[in-house]
Amino acid sequence: MPKECILRLYILGSNAASELALANLRDIIAKETKTIFKLEVIDIRKNPQLAENDKIIAVPTLIRKLPKPIRKIIGDLSDIEKVLLGLDIILQNGK
Repeated sequence: MPKECILRLYILGSNAASELALANLRDIIAKETKTIFKLEVIDIRKNPQLAENDKIIAVPTLIRKLPKPIRKIIGDLSDIEKVLLGLDIILQNGK
């Protein structure tokens, strides 16, 4: 049975860093077939309380809510190895 992963990506509007982070994350999710992802994209301008609750200090920030422990990755997510390590994912091709 595939494992489930709940992710929250905090962004600030539609700036270049936010768009790049979202594109990079979607690319990673598309390549990972052994995990079922639920992705929430949160604009901190529209939902500042959620950002405060998750103690967001910079954007873009990716949070893995489940499985525990909670993990945070800050930046545009272009370092795929860092993102995979942070999410505790090994892609099917071994990378």
